[in-house]
Amino acid sequence: MRTMVLIVSVAAVALQTPAPYLITHTYNVGGDGSWDYIVPDPASHRLFIGRQDRVMVVNEDNGSLLGAVTGINGAHGTAIAGATGHGFATSGQDGSVVMFDLQSLKTLGKIPAAEDADAIIYDDASKRVFTFNGDAHSSTVIDPGAGTVITNIPLGGKPEYGASAGDGKVYANLTDTSEVVEIDASAATVARRWSTAPCKQPVAMAIDTSGHRLFSGCRSGLMAVSDYQAGKVVATAPIGAGVDGAGFDPASGDAFASNGDGTLTVIHRDAQDQYRVIDTVQTAPGARNMGLDLTNHRVFVVSAKFGPAPADSVGGRRRGPVLPGSFTMMVIERPPTP
Repeated sequence: MRTMVLIVSVAAVALQTPAPYLITHTYNVGGDGSWDYIVPDPASHRLFIGRQDRVMVVNEDNGSLLGAVTGINGAHGTAIAGATGHGFATSGQDGSVVMFDLQSLKTLGKIPAAEDADAIIYDDASKRVFTFNGDAHSSTVIDPGAGTVITNIPLGGKPEYGASAGDGKVYANLTDTSEVVEIDASAATVARRWSTAPCKQPVAMAIDTSGHRLFSGCRSGLMAVSDYQAGKVVATAPIGAGVDGAGFDPASGDAFASNGDGTLTVIHRDAQDQYRVIDTVQTAPGARNMGLDLTNHRVFVVSAKFGPAPADSVGGRRRGPVLPGSFTMMVIERPPTP
């Protein structure tokens, strides 16, 4: 009888162990140029991918190119304001934001932002768009209906990616000061800030709004988990090198960090403020950006093949040009149980 109980217990534990994440599909998307943020639009299962002089719009289900937002000089991030039918793409080299129609992808106008306009998000609580301007150390606040600037907020550091808590607060990583800054979205002011130590150079950010936790992926090889109500780091976990993207799926309790070393780190929340690495998915060198669609629980990463590095590249830090036709999108998910 004891043996039978032991067998059942082991089987029960095995059943509770989730299947590993796998690359289930690989699509050749093509197109020239480097890339930056990957932003899913769950309502349409489209992906918006910044590609230097445009934003590519890709079908999540088959990797086909649906169109592009053009007229961009240094494409980085995209924000989707579904309520107004507008999208917003940062044009970093001229410090502006391109406003476009979400359906036709037609450019509707250009909005002045600030130097190095990089990441950009939409906050539904305030009905505002927030850019994160790296070199300008600021955030530009935009009215998504009118397409006009409301104000610019000094942040006191170089912002990278951010997240909306949905409660009137917006958060951003400050990579040069290793801090998280909290913005009061309606007042358009900085409310407070806290250190991400021992996590240094935070860049990628994801959020768990039900658990009130922020995930900051840091270039120092850690992910810092912050209690954003208390304003402090409560846990850390190791991740791969060269992180630039992050996500959190409340359905699984898994956080993700996409890394330039060709890995996707998966961190599971075992209990409140208890996190551990449960998986490391091999992707491709340069696949440091990711998008997570919470409606189908798929992670999307992209990469390409590169030509020889420039002669002035030190230690291989600068990659060579993207080889034509080699840009690829990978879909990562847990395969369905039989």
